[in-house]
Amino acid sequence: MNKLKVGIIGGGIAGSSVALYLSKLGIDVTLFEKSKSLVNGPPICHLHAGGNLYREISDKQCLTLLKESIELIQLYPQAIDYRPTVVAVPLEDSGSPKELIRRLVLLQGEYQKLILKDSKNKVLGDATEYFKLFSRDDLESLKLKELVKTPRDLEEWMIPVAKNLDLEKLQFPVIMVQEYGINLFRLAAVVSLELAGSSYAKVLTQTSVKAIVKKESSYEVKYREGSIEKTQEFRYIVNAAGFKSGEIDDMLGFSRERLVEFKAAYVTKCESFSEGWPEVIFYGERGTPNGMAQFTPYPNGYFQLHGMTNSITLFDQGLVKSTQYSSQPQLEKKFLNKIYKGWSLGDIESRTAAAIDHLAQYIPIFKNAKMMSKPLFGAQQIPGEDATLRAANVSFEGTNYARCEIVKASSVLTMADAITQKLIKFKYLDASIYRGRVSKHNLNESEIVALAEKFAQERFYPISLAGRCFSKN
Repeated sequence: MNKLKVGIIGGGIAGSSVALYLSKLGIDVTLFEKSKSLVNGPPICHLHAGGNLYREISDKQCLTLLKESIELIQLYPQAIDYRPTVVAVPLEDSGSPKELIRRLVLLQGEYQKLILKDSKNKVLGDATEYFKLFSRDDLESLKLKELVKTPRDLEEWMIPVAKNLDLEKLQFPVIMVQEYGINLFRLAAVVSLELAGSSYAKVLTQTSVKAIVKKESSYEVKYREGSIEKTQEFRYIVNAAGFKSGEIDDMLGFSRERLVEFKAAYVTKCESFSEGWPEVIFYGERGTPNGMAQFTPYPNGYFQLHGMTNSITLFDQGLVKSTQYSSQPQLEKKFLNKIYKGWSLGDIESRTAAAIDHLAQYIPIFKNAKMMSKPLFGAQQIPGEDATLRAANVSFEGTNYARCEIVKASSVLTMADAITQKLIKFKYLDASIYRGRVSKHNLNESEIVALAEKFAQERFYPISLAGRCFSKN
């Protein structure tokens, strides 16, 4: 045990990113993942570069998400869909666009500071164009313009929105902000290819951890790889088991308060629409029939839909918390059946239809959209007791155990940095090894495309979901 060996349990975006980060520092890592491939969990589609989807969170969380999103773009540029996001406030909503503008100005100023600090941070376009306001008259004028296949500025991005929104149902101004998309399947492909090419990383898929025994200065991990029971010893353990993180805590007697929430998004296609759409968000009060609606574009007329109502993305009894007896919140059997056994066709059809109706109240022609596959779904952990928490990353037990607690994908680098600093602090790692973040990937685009499409097919989703509408600013 003279050389540092790190065991990472869970190959979602958190575990895979930590494995990639540490292996690039020359640390031997073993990544355990139950599924057939990496980054397979809750639907990821939005970068949250400023947290503008979440008006209920603090300015501090928004500023953190802005910085972390910039870092994630630098880490996984091949997985980013470079298109902006439209934010609209419906007439029936109790909020106002004016409330959002103050925060956008704050974020714009912070983005400018980050660019001045390091020009490489300029990944969301010019700071002066971080957001743009559109009046009713602006949108009426844009209705008359021709659609642009490859938009060059925010006005051209807004043309399909202006042509198709029911403007009678919205407050003004409508806002466009440089929050981009992130593609789950391409991200899985990038991190899989990177780890496969590393001499320091060992990835064990279709492998389940059965027990962990704490020794004097190490951990013994007992696991099943296929049908074979095996054991390995590690100096350091990273718990990146996602919504099952509490089970790993329980194995070791660690107590941690957390929430787990089951969510789903729905895959549709609308023949009336072609490429060139931004993402569109309609604000609404979470958990009510008027909950936020989210409209995420993919190539070839495919769209991923969220609706923050209990008949679409949210579920009755879908949010559960840990107890004094266990760090693992217990989801009801019906949700675990969805995760491990699949959905009933009737449930998919009814919830997808509800999602289409929810969006069609603002985009009437979208009523013609069709269901195209099973939902994108999964359970998400949230540390503590605040269900609105979005900017979270990592916590520690003792000197050789870390638990990844990201809520949003953008927090992975902050998390990996914090783990590395702990390794240095407790002298598992010499400070001279840490040369800063290594984020350059030398991957072939055709390899990324092929593997991303393979993952989509293996998981029974349309291959269009593995594609990006736009690859460059």
